[in-house]
Amino acid sequence: MSMIDVRGLTKRYGPETVVDDLSFTVEAGQVTGFLGPNGAGKSTTMRMIIGLARPDQGSVTVAGRRYADLPVPLVEVGALLDAGAVHGGRTAYDHLLALAVSNGLPRRRVGEVLARTGLEGVARKRAGGFSLGMRQRLGIAATLLGDPRILIFDEPVNGLDPEGIRWVRDLMRSLAAEGRAVLVSSHLMGEMAQTADHLIVIGRGRLIADTAVSELTRTSEGTVLVRVTDPGAFAQRLVAAGATVRDGLESSLVVSGMGAADIGKLAAYHGVALVELTPQRVTLEDAFMELTRDSVEYQGVAA
Repeated sequence: MSMIDVRGLTKRYGPETVVDDLSFTVEAGQVTGFLGPNGAGKSTTMRMIIGLARPDQGSVTVAGRRYADLPVPLVEVGALLDAGAVHGGRTAYDHLLALAVSNGLPRRRVGEVLARTGLEGVARKRAGGFSLGMRQRLGIAATLLGDPRILIFDEPVNGLDPEGIRWVRDLMRSLAAEGRAVLVSSHLMGEMAQTADHLIVIGRGRLIADTAVSELTRTSEGTVLVRVTDPGAFAQRLVAAGATVRDGLESSLVVSGMGAADIGKLAAYHGVALVELTPQRVTLEDAFMELTRDSVEYQGVAA
C-alpha cells in the first residue's frame, strides 16, 4: 500500500529548478532509501512532503491526504529533518512531553519512546548538552511519539558512532517489519545496502532510478580483476575487443564491458597465461556512482 505518493513534484527557487517533475511512491512494510548527490533535491522533497515547502507544480499525499489536511499529523507521520530543532534549555523528557501534550497524545508515550531510543538514562538532562548523536536519538524519539504509520528521516545516522549506526539500522528494519512506511536519506551507501529494501535515486531534482536494492546492483556493470604476465600487451587486446581497461593494484587490470568468460576465451585465443581472473561484486556505492556521475554538482579532479 502506498503511504507516500509524489506526483510531478516541481520546486523552483528563482531561476533554479531544485526538484523537477519528480514522481515516486513509498510503500508500507519496507524501508525506502532516498539517495542522490549533494544538491540533488532530497531535503527539499522531504520538506514538501510534510508541508514545510510549497511545490510550484505537482502534488504529494501522505496516507491518502495532503499533510496540511491531517487532523493530528504526528499520529500519521513522524519526520526528522533537523536534529538540532530542539530548545537547548529543555530536558529530553520535557521536550517530548511538550510535543505529546500539544498533540493530544498520552504522557505514557514519552517514557515509551525514551526507552525505545535508549535515552532513559539522560531523560532529565538538558538537550543543549547532548552530543550530535544523542540529539539524533532525541529527534527519532520525537518522530515515534504519535506511533505513526509513516516515518521520514533525513540523514538519521549523522553523528552516530558505529554502535549507534547499527542501532538505527535495526530500528528502521523493525519499524518496517511492523508494517510502517519508512523513507530515509543517507550518504552512507554501505549502510543503505544493509538497511533499505527499495531505492529512489535522484539527481539534479530528477528521478534516476526507482528500484529494489538487489535489482540495482544486479543490473549495474561489474568489473573483472585480471592478472597476466604482460598486462600492457593484454590490455591492448582487451581494448581492441571492446572492453574498458584501467590499471589496478600490483600490475593488475580492472576490466569492464566484458565478462570473465569472454576474457578467458580472449586470453586462450592469444596464448596468454592468466594468473588471476576474478569477477568483482558490484556494491551499492559502485551502482550509485555509476548512476549519478552526470548529476554530481562538484567533481574533484585527480592531481
